[in-house]
Amino acid sequence: MPKTITLSPRAALDAGRRPASLRGLLLEWLPEQRWFAGKDRPVTDLTVLSMTELFPGCLHLLVNASHAPLPTPGGTPPPGDCYQLLLGLREEMAPRLERAFIGRATEGPFAGLAVYDALHDPRSAHLLLERLRRPGQAGPLRFETDPAARVPGGLAPRLLTAEQSNSSIVYGDAYILKVFRRIQPGVNPDLEVPNALTTQGCARVPAPVAWFSTTSPQPATLGVLQPFLPDAADGWTLALRALAEGHDFTAEARELGSAMADVHLALAEAFPPAGPGERGRTAEQMCARLDAAARAVPGLLPHVPGLRAAFATLASCDSGPPVQRVHGDLHLGQVLRAGRDWFVIDFEGEPSRPLDERRAPQSPVRDIAGMLRSFDYAARQRRPWRPEWAQRCRDAFCAGYAARAGWNPREKHALLRAHETDRAVYEVLYEARHRPDWLPVPMAAIERLAAWGG
Repeated sequence: MPKTITLSPRAALDAGRRPASLRGLLLEWLPEQRWFAGKDRPVTDLTVLSMTELFPGCLHLLVNASHAPLPTPGGTPPPGDCYQLLLGLREEMAPRLERAFIGRATEGPFAGLAVYDALHDPRSAHLLLERLRRPGQAGPLRFETDPAARVPGGLAPRLLTAEQSNSSIVYGDAYILKVFRRIQPGVNPDLEVPNALTTQGCARVPAPVAWFSTTSPQPATLGVLQPFLPDAADGWTLALRALAEGHDFTAEARELGSAMADVHLALAEAFPPAGPGERGRTAEQMCARLDAAARAVPGLLPHVPGLRAAFATLASCDSGPPVQRVHGDLHLGQVLRAGRDWFVIDFEGEPSRPLDERRAPQSPVRDIAGMLRSFDYAARQRRPWRPEWAQRCRDAFCAGYAARAGWNPREKHALLRAHETDRAVYEVLYEARHRPDWLPVPMAAIERLAAWGG
């Protein structure tokens, strides 16, 4: 077995003061990671904000990545992004960890050691679960457990490889640990919201059983352990399967609409109502996001006037459901179907947005618009495009929602247009940065929405 490294307290302190050997390695490795948010902004510097020896051979780091100024007149450097890393240290790398290899340190207390992403290491993943099973602390790190939960030990870990903005480990097909990669100060909604819904008796959301956080440099949530649904399939997979087999998906879409209404009703009870003027502030934020996206994706510029018209209508809208806490990033990949039941997961919201904004009350139409856009995405995965399939799913979802919630999203034309427009703008920016081949999908929606009543 390859030897693992234990740092002496003095060596760990020196490493924190002189992290140059890690800094050089991470400057090359970080921008290549799927969850790194600044792919369109060159990294100019990397600062280690916090370093803790989590257990022998594994360091927990919070690092701040600084970026170059945006290529615009008078551009100023954007604020840095904080990332969570778990780094393994070994004298020799095990063959199974080749994909996790970051590099070999050449100076400082780590000189000569192989550095790798420890979440790929079954040993490190096992020890991380053991820390979560027993409440306590390690330096600034805090590990907490629901007193009613009894998480067994010895569960085999499996790192998920699907594209996502965080890293997830499944333990024995019984629990799933989401390790947040991009860290912002405060309580992460993916802990806050499921905890609140559990107190409301909402069975549509798996309840957190353990979590960990930090107090330095600022309090922040780092990861959440929840029950895993091994026999469940996500809505995206089910929708694509239905399309491939030529099957209708309207019954599932209707049941999904009803399930989402259940979640919204529970959210309205779990969190205090919003104050006045929230729609006006939301419209201003939508316009700001549109302007930023148009600067980054010039193809949006011809459509800006029509898209702004949708947001102006929202600001003056005086009807619709009350503003409340919502999911914030709802789509077919954020829902699971086990048997005949739908479950809603991943309440983190859009990671690119500030945490305060993600936690702010918004119209439930925001979530509905996200799901409607997702049906369109699914329909465009096959040729020829099936717009009628997407429309039937959209109608069925809204009908299921209306039957449970008591109001029909299809009758809130101004709200639905504004939120669907905002979602499409987000999709354009996301695809331009991460999946350019998919950019035509949201751009088709942009053309339709810009012309709708504009």
